[in-house]
Amino acid sequence: MTRRYEGKVAFITGAARGQGRAEAVRFAEEGADIIAIDACADFASTSYAGATEADLAETVRLVEAAGGKIAASKVDVRDFAALSAALAAGIEQFGRLDVVVANAGICSAAMSWEITAEQWQETIDVNLTGVFHTAKAAIPHLIEQGEGGAMVFISSVAGLKGIPFTGHYVATKHAITGLAKTMANELGEHKIRVNTVHPAGVATGMQMAEMGPLFEKHAATLSPIFMNALPTYLTEPEEIAAAVAWLCSDEAGQVTGAQIPVDMGNLNR
Repeated sequence: MTRRYEGKVAFITGAARGQGRAEAVRFAEEGADIIAIDACADFASTSYAGATEADLAETVRLVEAAGGKIAASKVDVRDFAALSAALAAGIEQFGRLDVVVANAGICSAAMSWEITAEQWQETIDVNLTGVFHTAKAAIPHLIEQGEGGAMVFISSVAGLKGIPFTGHYVATKHAITGLAKTMANELGEHKIRVNTVHPAGVATGMQMAEMGPLFEKHAATLSPIFMNALPTYLTEPEEIAAAVAWLCSDEAGQVTGAQIPVDMGNLNR
């Protein structure tokens, strides 16, 4: 494993499991110290269980086993004050900030016109406002530090095409893609790069039971939109983490405002 992040610090949201955990471990393996947050709670609009404090404790264990130091907090990205405080405390502990990965997100499924107001609002609040809060808290630290930096917003293939059954999720993922492009322009003069990563299906804990009946009902019409070019159905979280680690490294130092698919060829279909 290369050590591209020796002496650097990465801030990762949604770090208790799945992609966030894989990203925390990957950056630690490459030498970084980690500031990690997760809500560690169930969400009213999702059918799957949320991450737990035990999950976040396991991320801590894995990061430390990889040789990294970690400041982990139970914080909801919807709470800007708490998020800002956790980030500031981590920066005080580790002395700096170099990488920001806005990963926290939720998803549920229904036809667009059947999404409830509660599903819509909770998804917007976590997936879009949570990313905005993450960036808003981190950017002043990066600018003041004066050494540049890298931010990655974890979007989705749903941030680049109209994935059925998840209109609220699609709306948030398109929105953070646009937000990243604007921030890439605004922050370029500070040598702060902002990009989005676009996975298709990833093997995480976000297993939506309500998707199955929708796939079956629309098997001949909408379900083929989910097909990939490669003969795989799910990407492993570690594969997304590897792409994020490259995108935040000096090897991608001239890449900003880009949308990077890690999608098994889904967007190519």
